[in-house]
Amino acid sequence: MRVFSLLFHGLLALFLLAVCAVALSSGQSLQLEMLPWQGRELTYWLLFAALVGLVSVVLAIRRTWRPLFFLWSLAVLIMMARGFFFSRYHFAGPAEFHQALYLTAGALIAALGAWFQLQREQLR
Repeated sequence: MRVFSLLFHGLLALFLLAVCAVALSSGQSLQLEMLPWQGRELTYWLLFAALVGLVSVVLAIRRTWRPLFFLWSLAVLIMMARGFFFSRYHFAGPAEFHQALYLTAGALIAALGAWFQLQREQLR
């Protein structure tokens, strides 16, 4: 579960970083209706979040500061659940709804893995 957590958040942070790099280099605005930000502000929020995510994953791998990784994984889970299911966001169809469910379930499992990493550090 801990390895899944690191892989999930590492890939998510790299994906967000790539999306932001493309958006900034092309001058196009991102449109992600499930998030509270819009346009250029959204791009910079995601860029900052991706960098924090990468730093937290690297620190968790190096076993230096695991609380940051747990906070990052919890923030991702909250933003996904809030954005997909507790906002005015609407799904285009059942397939998109299932994708959101799988992604949120992955974030939940990853948050549990981060919690177990944090507990393991406190036991030492």
